[in-house]
Amino acid sequence: MHYVKQAEYIDGYRVTLTFEDGNVKIIDLLPYLEGEVFEPLKNPNYFKDFKVDFDADTIVWPNGADFSPDFLYEKGQSYLTGNEQKFG
Repeated sequence: MHYVKQAEYIDGYRVTLTFEDGNVKIIDLLPYLEGEVFEPLKNPNYFKDFKVDFDADTIVWPNGADFSPDFLYEKGQSYLTGNEQKFG
């Protein structure tokens, strides 16, 4: 199981997530904002109001909405930081 160590808002509905294994991923959550609990997150100002909940190991919003850290890890796109190099 993965867990989120750090999260940063980018723009729109995109977030950069740093996981326990050092992987950094970017995810656009807009396609996944379905259902009553996620409805408030469609407001961009509300969407920005997430925090990392270290008890839940993921990002959460004030209304209790969250995403499984494994879901975020699977759906996120890997992001190369300045410390990594591409080979090949």
